[in-house]
Amino acid sequence: VQLQASGGGLVQAGGSLRLSCAASGRTFSTKAVGWFRQAPGKEREFVSAITGSGSYTYYADSVKGRFTISRDNSKNAVYLYVDSLKSEDTAVYYCAAAPASSYSPFTALYSERLYNYWGQGTQVTVSS
Repeated sequence: VQLQASGGGLVQAGGSLRLSCAASGRTFSTKAVGWFRQAPGKEREFVSAITGSGSYTYYADSVKGRFTISRDNSKNAVYLYVDSLKSEDTAVYYCAAAPASSYSPFTALYSERLYNYWGQGTQVTVSS
């Protein structure tokens, strides 16, 4: 599976963007997908994840209520709609695919070590 993230950009605080993660491969629907981000000087952190079927979604507390993850398996794509952006959301955003569709406990999806396919990242910069 190859992943390509896009949709980042420069946006004012309070604004919104839609990030996209396009995937190649016929088995995309069997893989959970996560979004992570890395701000300058900080470690990469979990943002959101969605199961292979799209039935379950998960969010970091810092983005809950502002970000929405979704997927369209017919298009081999996962989206992250980011709203009410804050300066602390500035980071490179990465999408990643996990080996399986879902995990128990679901908190396994919060760890970047679970994922074996990564996209190249897309920069989101929020100006205040």
